[in-house]
Amino acid sequence: MDDDPAKGHDDRTTFDQRLAAARNRAGLDKPKPVAEPQADGPNPFSLAMRLGAEMVASLVVAVAIGYGLDRLFHSSPWFMIGFVPIGAAAGLRNVIRVMGPAKKD
Repeated sequence: MDDDPAKGHDDRTTFDQRLAAARNRAGLDKPKPVAEPQADGPNPFSLAMRLGAEMVASLVVAVAIGYGLDRLFHSSPWFMIGFVPIGAAAGLRNVIRVMGPAKKD
């Protein structure tokens, strides 16, 4: 084998050049596009969908708990009637929390 130290440096330089050229051809050295931040805040449609889902989910959970307790204690429909306002209050609390002022860091 040829152990010439001067030749090793040249091989390293040509390898680095060939590697850089291959990375450029493959598109690996291109900067990633940066998404532009939204100046208006969140999308109104996504916010409306989230608020609707918060209300529906809290009511569904409350009705399910009330129905389960009614089945367990054979007291139909009293627990369900009692848990519907609790679910509505939880949903409204979540909506108010989401729509409230944003925390400033």
